Amino acid sequence: MSQQAPHDDTSASATFGGNEWLIEEMYAQFREDKSQVDPAWWDFFESYSPREVSPDSYGESAEPSTASAAPSQPVENAPAAPEPAGKPAPRTGNQTAPADATPTPTASGTPHVVPAKPIEPAPATTAQANDTTPPTLNVKGDVPPEPPMATAEAPTATYTRSITGGGPRDAGGDDEVAKLRGPAARVVTNMEASLAVPTATSVRTVPAKLLVDNRIVLNNHLRRSRGGKVSFTHLIGFAVVEALGDMPEMNAGYRTVDGKPGQVRPSHVNFGLAIDLAKPDGSRQLLVPSIKGAESMDFAEFWRGYEDVVAKARNNKLTIEDFAGTTITLTNPGTIGTVHSVPRLMEGQGTIIGVGAMNYPAEYQGAAPETLSKLGISKILTITSTYDHRIIQGAQSGDFLRIVHSKLIGEDGFYDRVFAALRVPYEPVRWTTDVYSDSEDDLGKPARIAELIHAYRSRGHLLADTDPLAYRQRKHPDLDVQNHRLTLWDLDRTFPTGGFGGKAKMLLRDILGLLRNSYCRTIGAEYMHLHDGAQRRWFQQRLESGWAKPDVEEQKRILRTLNAAEAFETFLQTKFVGQKRFSLEGGESLIPLLDRVLERSAEEALDEVSIGMPHRGRLNVLANIAGKSYAQIFAEFEGNQDPRTVQGSGT
Repeated sequence: MSQQAPHDDTSASATFGGNEWLIEEMYAQFREDKSQVDPAWWDFFESYSPREVSPDSYGESAEPSTASAAPSQPVENAPAAPEPAGKPAPRTGNQTAPADATPTPTASGTPHVVPAKPIEPAPATTAQANDTTPPTLNVKGDVPPEPPMATAEAPTATYTRSITGGGPRDAGGDDEVAKLRGPAARVVTNMEASLAVPTATSVRTVPAKLLVDNRIVLNNHLRRSRGGKVSFTHLIGFAVVEALGDMPEMNAGYRTVDGKPGQVRPSHVNFGLAIDLAKPDGSRQLLVPSIKGAESMDFAEFWRGYEDVVAKARNNKLTIEDFAGTTITLTNPGTIGTVHSVPRLMEGQGTIIGVGAMNYPAEYQGAAPETLSKLGISKILTITSTYDHRIIQGAQSGDFLRIVHSKLIGEDGFYDRVFAALRVPYEPVRWTTDVYSDSEDDLGKPARIAELIHAYRSRGHLLADTDPLAYRQRKHPDLDVQNHRLTLWDLDRTFPTGGFGGKAKMLLRDILGLLRNSYCRTIGAEYMHLHDGAQRRWFQQRLESGWAKPDVEEQKRILRTLNAAEAFETFLQTKFVGQKRFSLEGGESLIPLLDRVLERSAEEALDEVSIGMPHRGRLNVLANIAGKSYAQIFAEFEGNQDPRTVQGSGT
């Protein structure tokens, strides 16, 4: 399907936003050799009209424009030689400002960016005129000061510069000056255009304790079941999407309508992800594809959409649709340790959310883990909302961050919806304040831990996920830690266990993990009704020994036995249609399970094993467990009976 390229600055920025530089880079490759670009982009680039084409970018020769040409004569009043090392050149009131490199309108109607009028310096006073000390430059933001302007006859200056942690650099080398071309120049253009967007930023610090604990529960369940991994950004991003449902005005964008200020309310949330990728030459590129229609997704769909977009970005498979129509963006500088950032807001979007690094407060980062857990100190993360102040006010932005905060601490049933979408059969960890306890209360906690362990041994099977056909979150009041006067703040505290798990002391988190792995997964064990204590201890020693993922060889063995069981059933269904065979279809996992049980029986030196077999699946067991040959089974299906088998063959 052919795509029409935008033909003006406004539509191009609104369509691609911060990705416009990537479009220019791909367009340069398309002009050089279209085979370098994915064919999905060819129709788009056939009609694409870039707003600025730099001749240097595409290898073409062209006369430099008047605005960008270097002066052939020395600048008036410029010094004959640069100032001594380390001092910027003085700037005078009549010094010519550098020409703006922004293109002027052409006959073909190519859009242009109107350059900002340079700020005229104030007239120098008498004291300033007599002062030979260079003035201090007032630099805004992170824009570096302009280097001293030199004449054609001026010699190259040498200087010494101090850098943190080392000595002076080599004073004999020349400064390297290079033009920014292609994508790098496009980034400059986009950043300068973003200065026209009046932004403000709201900041909120959120406790990450519940986020950490529930992510552990989710990933433990996924590791034991279908695999995959949930990141903090998955959860935070989904909280932002849900918060937009409560405050849709944060998903708006500014537009000029008939020359008047206007506002656009998109019908969907196209959730942009700022993805930083390393290029083969060592440089980095920032892509901002988006998840389309995120507001209609549950967490499982959002999780898959997020992973799909990231995978396409890493494999260079992003298409036009992935870049177009982004309404709000999430950037995560916390992955490189940045605590707090104020990102630039591109034209066409109303908000960009920044997520900082997750760590303990600075004043506690030197404390011992035991001290942190005893005091109930949580890791924190800083979330920022940088918004277009023309259409969004500070109170709205602050309230939006409050909603995100409330969701990340479990209000509004946020984690219940996440767990339900991933079909996790347990309740999430609940936010609560820490229970104050003095020394006497601390002495009583080991008794409450013992009660909790006994409750899981007696009723843990009630939480086991034994129904493959229906999903529900299982709970029981006796298995809720809060009913034992324990909270999430106790998870990282160490308690005596009385020998549970073979250890004298364990973290409550590890105790609960071992109890759930032993009694609440896909097999329920009920044995506490036994009167013989030795028998109960026998079960406990084996059930509470922990769980380890099977190694590769064991997984291959399971796969081979499953394939054998499945192939046998498929052949019988195809070759002997209508025959009574009491198929094992749908229950082929019995074969690798029975195979492992018998192998373990041999390892434990059991004398014999007797199998009481129902009709269903008996042929599969005879073939793949008992070793009866396929030829004999198929022959008996054909009616060829051995006369010596008076009582039958079992087929």
